[in-house]
Amino acid sequence: MTKTVAATWLLPGAGKAATANQSVVIESGRIAGITAGGGDGSLVMPALANAHDHARIARLSQTGSYDVPLEAWLPYLTLLPAVDPYLSSAVSFARSARGGVGAVMAHYTRVQGLTDFQTEARAVAKAARDVGIRMALAVHCRDLNPLVYDPHEKLLAELSPEACECVTRRFLRKPVSAKDQVATVETVAREIEGDGITVQYGPAGVQWCTDEMLRLIGEASAAASRRVHMHLLETKYQRAWADRQFPQGIVRYLDEIGLVNERVSFAHCIYLRPDEMELIAERGATIVVNTSSNFIVSSGLAPLAEFIRRGCRVAMGLDGLAFDEDEDALREMRLAYNVHKGSGFDVRVSQDDMMRLATANGRFAVTGMTEEGVKPGAPADLLTLDWPALSAELIEPDVPPFELLLAKGVKHHIRDLIVAGRTVVDSGKVIGVDLPALEAELLRTLRAKYPTTADVRAAMPELKSALRKHYTGPLYCA
Repeated sequence: MTKTVAATWLLPGAGKAATANQSVVIESGRIAGITAGGGDGSLVMPALANAHDHARIARLSQTGSYDVPLEAWLPYLTLLPAVDPYLSSAVSFARSARGGVGAVMAHYTRVQGLTDFQTEARAVAKAARDVGIRMALAVHCRDLNPLVYDPHEKLLAELSPEACECVTRRFLRKPVSAKDQVATVETVAREIEGDGITVQYGPAGVQWCTDEMLRLIGEASAAASRRVHMHLLETKYQRAWADRQFPQGIVRYLDEIGLVNERVSFAHCIYLRPDEMELIAERGATIVVNTSSNFIVSSGLAPLAEFIRRGCRVAMGLDGLAFDEDEDALREMRLAYNVHKGSGFDVRVSQDDMMRLATANGRFAVTGMTEEGVKPGAPADLLTLDWPALSAELIEPDVPPFELLLAKGVKHHIRDLIVAGRTVVDSGKVIGVDLPALEAELLRTLRAKYPTTADVRAAMPELKSALRKHYTGPLYCA
């Protein structure tokens, strides 16, 4: 079946000039050709990619966890009751699609646990397929440091007996063996891959994985040519811990065990050092910046311009923590650009850089696909926006379209999202699932199950205080 997308303005991709009045012809999920003519009031560009996310089911303001630093914020996730994994994933993926995202990295760190994990993974994959996005399920692997980046006995001693019992029961369960966790990834891959779904190894981060776990993942990734996605140096406390544990350098360690290469993407990297950036660039790994998330949980500001200057491939992530809690990837792109572009006439992140990291680099991290931009033969992953609405207040008629998009574009300007030739969003509405109905059902479920987390809610003030004391103590204060 042939489909034609008419563009008043076509933004082909990074480094390519916008062209007026073009028609993009789609056949069998790919772009068959681009011809002059057409133009129906749309701005057409590559679909955006969210290269680091967690398919979370609630926003910060819903659980009273806004303005909490990361190390104290992570336990707040336990306040969310377990819900049906299809429901939670469908809501997350549909919100992403409505925000302009055609490819999502679901680093699945919040397992609902109502069934075995293979069954849950099938539900997550079905949700992605029903919505119509490309999705990489990075299977969560973790077997170290369940509470802090050190032995937790001293922290437990700070708690009352009641809080200690709750925290021990909720957070200190014996992990599945590293070997079994790694084997699960290939089992899940055999069951769900295909039709836009891929599976990656998802080690939580070096501070949360034993050496055995990470070495097994490095070996398995090489053997299967399977991609890997993990957190790296998100906070200053992680940097302090890493410097104590790896005197040779944490990135050098990862390189030694086969986890710095083109198959690997690292989320955050706020506290990378210049030599570590250069090693990542040399090996071809990807860094995913998460500007909103890092602001909100007080982690810091990634040196995006320095990543680019040193030759790193960089992508964009929303991390489930978009600035206005709206999963708006256009707004995230604008925020990242304006925060990082430079000072005065010293432009350090260009508009082309931003287009590339928000589209092609992100899709590469999620899927491994190397094609860039809107051109014949490329996958038909397109985002169309309402050009008359976007340009309604122009005085100068020749303002470059991407410049205008960076200045004011938001998800409400989105008309359509097309992924692999399939229309996923039509006239601003997700069509594969009923998003408003799913959101209402999810909220009803979470509110009904709210009492089931009363114990951890009661313990949280003590735990938060103990965590603050731990991370402001002598091991980290330097």
